[in-house]
Amino acid sequence: MHQFSGIWVPLVTPFTSSGGIDCATLRHIVEDLRDAGIAGLVVFGTTGEPATLSEDEKKVVLECVIGAAGTLPIVVGASGITAEDVCAQLEAIAGLSIAGALITPPYYVRPSQPAIVEFYRDIGAAASLPIIVYDIPYRTGVSMELETLRLLARLPFIRAVKDCGGDIRKTGALIADKQLCVLSGDDHMVFHTIAQGGAGAIAASAHLHPRLFVEMHRALNAGDISRARAIHHALAPLIDVLYAEPSPAPVKSVLAIHGRGKNTVVRKPLLAASADVARRAREAYEAVTSSLKSLEVAA
Repeated sequence: MHQFSGIWVPLVTPFTSSGGIDCATLRHIVEDLRDAGIAGLVVFGTTGEPATLSEDEKKVVLECVIGAAGTLPIVVGASGITAEDVCAQLEAIAGLSIAGALITPPYYVRPSQPAIVEFYRDIGAAASLPIIVYDIPYRTGVSMELETLRLLARLPFIRAVKDCGGDIRKTGALIADKQLCVLSGDDHMVFHTIAQGGAGAIAASAHLHPRLFVEMHRALNAGDISRARAIHHALAPLIDVLYAEPSPAPVKSVLAIHGRGKNTVVRKPLLAASADVARRAREAYEAVTSSLKSLEVAA
């Protein structure tokens, strides 16, 4: 059983100027992250703009990531209103070397809590992958209650939760239960979640200075709170500006400046980062870069 811990990165999907998949840039991004020591990759998380990708494009992206990832484990995001929708997506990747699936509860329809449990139970009965529950009410329109997550934790195929629930008491209770690997999905809360005993994070911000995120996780696990705190404070202004406008536009703006994307293309209905946010993101990134020597972390 794969242990979902450490720093995972939900990959952006780089696009060419004409709007196609930029496979060369995607390979470079994966190689950079692999060499930085992250724990794994998430493909088709919300950072990857999966709702805008065709099925053929998804195949291209996944083949590219698998080819560049080496031994890094890969989790694939899947979502749908019905369990059948999700199972069809998972069936399409059957036979590939995939470590697990990141699955949201049904969006838009706002199901009851028992219906959410039934949804995951139906998926688990049909799929053969370990599941990470994606608790993100501001995207799905439904909040998963603590008791619901505790019920899901009893299902053998549910291994972890990506926690974007916005409830620190629920986060703390899930960590204390020790039944699920709790991964912070809110980049502002990575330090806090791991410091409480959480397993790690799935953090889009870790596209930039991934070694710092990895070192913060290592320091917290080693009990070096002062070092982890220093890294957290160095990263906080960058994380703030990366979420000043809808993700992944600000992240892409910095990746492009540093040669990981010839442009900052996102697909509508998203828009590229504004000039002001792109400038602030670049300045925040460079400020972190200037602090690497004092933090004793390699670039």
